[in-house]
Amino acid sequence: MPDRGGVGVQVTSARTLRDHLPTPIARTAGAVRRRLKGLRYSYAQLPAFPQVADTPVRLFVGPTNSAGQGYAWARAAGSIKGVSAVSFSVHRKGQFQFEDDYGVPLTWFGQPRWQRAQEQHVLGSYTHVLMESLRPLFGARGLQDGSSELLQLKEAGIKPALLFHGSDIRLPSRHAKRERWSPFTPGDPLTDRLEAQAARFAELVEKADVPVFVSTVDLLDDVPTAQWLPVAIDPAPWQQAARPLFSTDRPVVVHVPSSAQLKGSDRIDEVLTALADRGVVEYRRISGVTHDRMPAVIGDADIVVDQLRIGLYGVAAAEALAAGRLVVSYVGSAVRDRMRSLAGREVPIVEADPDSLGAVITDLLSDRTAAAEQAAAGPAFVAELHDGRRSALALTDWLDPKETL
Repeated sequence: MPDRGGVGVQVTSARTLRDHLPTPIARTAGAVRRRLKGLRYSYAQLPAFPQVADTPVRLFVGPTNSAGQGYAWARAAGSIKGVSAVSFSVHRKGQFQFEDDYGVPLTWFGQPRWQRAQEQHVLGSYTHVLMESLRPLFGARGLQDGSSELLQLKEAGIKPALLFHGSDIRLPSRHAKRERWSPFTPGDPLTDRLEAQAARFAELVEKADVPVFVSTVDLLDDVPTAQWLPVAIDPAPWQQAARPLFSTDRPVVVHVPSSAQLKGSDRIDEVLTALADRGVVEYRRISGVTHDRMPAVIGDADIVVDQLRIGLYGVAAAEALAAGRLVVSYVGSAVRDRMRSLAGREVPIVEADPDSLGAVITDLLSDRTAAAEQAAAGPAFVAELHDGRRSALALTDWLDPKETL
């Protein structure tokens, strides 16, 4: 222990000394330190790559695995005869890690030796690649996006496709024109950043000449040529963790925002806190809970308020529907109409917006029998559209396993 403490003092002193060195010497010291760090990775054992199945079609999905969907779609694709699939993701410190087939920390993602190995593995192992959010697959090489890698995939005889999850391709200015409750305003840093990204990605999509999928139907406004790839979940954990609806002294209302600004969490907090103060509900604002613990959190709720500003439903809403909870959210008439057209189904989510949320919650609780009947439609909706089978169907034409069998 004394030795360890002594080393700590020396490291701190060295850093302090470096801060006071002349600029040229400090730069040289920094370069040496980075070189030594790189040498450490040069001699370290590479993270393992997965064993690739011997099937006619071999699909690679990555690198974002947003909300665990890369892994879920890989499992869905793997259910198709003649198809195997692997999901990959970059593990970022401080972010929740969803299940995947393999991944690397961001530190490895930036290492040339791993980058070369990853490139060799992907180009030499797979027949199809589903690139999420136009992000590079072969490592952080100073690239803004994965467009150059799309060319590499094509040159290697691999069939690539693009997949977008939401804010990666949704153009804020377009959204603000069509949605009264849009969270996007010019001059807002998040809005401006997403506007620039979505505009640039839209140009790249046009040039890429590859199939494009989107995970929610509202994104078809941003990419009209895309195909809907439904989000996929395993309903079982959500159903198994769910208690009977309205079985507590006060109804429990839960809100779990992935992005407070985009979901309108400020207004949700305001309305539900007021209802809780009056003793109407127990309000739980959830954060910092890992995904494997979420079925218990959602299963102990009666009502889940998803979002009030975007006009869609996604993974979180599907999970709450699978649990047989009442889901309240701003879906919007355009998405509901599209779902009738694409799937022939009504979305069993109770509609609310920033003005109506309080009244909607109060009305639901005034007739709990009718509310329970509404919630009961959720599991069947998820089983039909979001348990992976519909996702596999959406991928089948592109994967075209019959062509290679």
